[in-house]
Amino acid sequence: MTEQDGQHRLNRRAFEKTTSEGLILKHGGYRKLKSFQIAQLVYDVTVRFCDCYIDRFSRTKDQMVQAARSGVQNIAEGSKASGTSKKTELKLTNVARASLEELRLDYEDFLRHRGLPQWGREDPRRADLINRRCHSVDEVAKWIKEVHEKVNNKDQSTGSTKSTYPEITANAALVLIIVACSLLDRQLAAQAEAFEKEGGFTERLYQRRIQARRRQ
Repeated sequence: MTEQDGQHRLNRRAFEKTTSEGLILKHGGYRKLKSFQIAQLVYDVTVRFCDCYIDRFSRTKDQMVQAARSGVQNIAEGSKASGTSKKTELKLTNVARASLEELRLDYEDFLRHRGLPQWGREDPRRADLINRRCHSVDEVAKWIKEVHEKVNNKDQSTGSTKSTYPEITANAALVLIIVACSLLDRQLAAQAEAFEKEGGFTERLYQRRIQARRRQ
């Protein structure tokens, strides 16, 4: 092997290393995504909510828990798939968004069927929960208890007390779902834009092959 052949081989290895590094993009950091964190909190809240307020033998309980779980799992799967398929990432993120929308309707039905109010957009309790930035289901439960106690303190003048836990818990879950859906909407828009500009794994692979042939 001549010195020129040796240099050619070294150049080719360097090129192949550079090419392979850009072929599979960084992916799988879903635990750092705010959408994943909120969706996971929604799942934990939903599991506890169903244990407390939904008949354990009803189909509704299974549907709500599965919809909440689907939101979490599909965000994670989409993130893991993004290294080789932006199209799959988009699809799974959209499935997560749709699952949370289904869950949102279940909570709204719960309130409507029991004649309980759904908090309006301007209700200060919604902003208060968002600003609390709860990281666990226990922190959400603590906030729910505080709101419940405030309501009953106001009613003490009439000598009556009532349980507002179902109303507060369902509305709290709805607030968290709305936040998660808003984050996913932005995530979907960013993913679509990235896919349009950068293409997917197939396009990158095709470009690398063309570059390799030209290099040879």
